[in-house]
Amino acid sequence: MPDNIANFFSGSSDKGPQQVAGATADADCPYIQIREGASTLTVNGAGDNAAMSLKYQGTFVRAARQCAVAAGQMVMKIGIQGRLILGPQGGPGEVTIPLRIAVVDEKPASSKTIVTKLILIPVAVRSADDNPSFTHVEDNVTFPMPSSSELDNYVVYIGFDPLATQPQPKHAAPRPKVKRKPAPRAQAAPPLRTN
Repeated sequence: MPDNIANFFSGSSDKGPQQVAGATADADCPYIQIREGASTLTVNGAGDNAAMSLKYQGTFVRAARQCAVAAGQMVMKIGIQGRLILGPQGGPGEVTIPLRIAVVDEKPASSKTIVTKLILIPVAVRSADDNPSFTHVEDNVTFPMPSSSELDNYVVYIGFDPLATQPQPKHAAPRPKVKRKPAPRAQAAPPLRTN
């Protein structure tokens, strides 16, 4: 999927790759992969029939990346292009594309997220026949530069993340603990008087 970076950026609305001050260019770059299960965005309307209730479907077309090292930090510029296809219930309006970019250290035995970003991309749909494309360039994905052997395990995942835009359930506030008052001590009865 990774495309030639110069071709990608020259075809986008971006002015082209910008140099990072004091950076070493042509650094080894982690590869881009589409996250499994996150390659398609599906937005449904009302109805039980999934195919007929489809409003919009988003897909990725291509991606590219460029890396530089500055002051011990890896600075990545990541470009992503996709397309929005209208379904039977789709129409003119604005659709927000929830894009997730994550740099992950994929060791054989475990994986660790190094940096993750959620980007919301507004896409204007002009008519019922419009299948607009969208382009986004994230130019400041930065993380501490690992050793070259560790960098070989790094992967840049891209994917759609619709769950991130849904309201999260509110957790009930914990009840304050009530301090129990100690039970009153029984007072000793006064001694009986005998006359």
